[in-house]
Amino acid sequence: MLMTTPPTISDREVVLEVRHLYKSFGDNHVLKDFNLELYRGENLVVLGKSGSGKSVLIKCIIGLMHPEQGEIQVLAKNVIGLNKEQLDQMRTRVGFLFQSNALYDSMTVRENLEFPLRRHGRDKSHSEVNDLVMEALVNVGLPHTVDMMPSELSGGMRKRIALARTMILKPEIMLYDEPTTGLDPITSREINDLILKVQEIYKTSSIIISHDMGCVKYTANRVALLVDGRCFASGSYADLQKHPDSAVKGFFQ
Repeated sequence: MLMTTPPTISDREVVLEVRHLYKSFGDNHVLKDFNLELYRGENLVVLGKSGSGKSVLIKCIIGLMHPEQGEIQVLAKNVIGLNKEQLDQMRTRVGFLFQSNALYDSMTVRENLEFPLRRHGRDKSHSEVNDLVMEALVNVGLPHTVDMMPSELSGGMRKRIALARTMILKPEIMLYDEPTTGLDPITSREINDLILKVQEIYKTSSIIISHDMGCVKYTANRVALLVDGRCFASGSYADLQKHPDSAVKGFFQ
């Protein structure tokens, strides 16, 4: 049975740390002295308005964007100082679920899931690869889609397949970029359930970028509020509901 509320996190080991991060696009200062910690085993939701810099933050963490200033430690590695080869190695331990899913339309579901195993040089037999593919599909509830094309799948199914492809390398950290955007309420709830299932099965530590309050309430062990380029407040969903500042209250009304 899936959990209906996120588990309590007692282990306080930091697996990801952002310190004094600045990122601008011309005169648009998106991140301004942003600070954040992710603890082992927790789901941390970064909440903010559209255009507040949430996706910029997650792309800096994974090394797709380069900040002007600051430090990003991921599993004891400074992302900003890594070369391309080191970044690729780090990304095998950090899964990234794109908002667009980023499936390869010309590949079957099986081929999409096999791709990261081939790309990262995992020396596995055909049987071992097949077992990993089917395990990942079972965990997202879609083993019957293995030979289908992405165009044959619904939006929610494509999201699940994209997550299965990310989880096939069994990353220690997951980064979700707006996982419920564009989905109907029932499918959104299914994706939220799946985020909790991934946390339970794979023992992942996750950052979830969202402005969907249903997703925030359902999946978060802790919430960090991004306002005016910085981490304005953090705590449990219940804590922030009771926060006295109007900048926080506006999200919970």
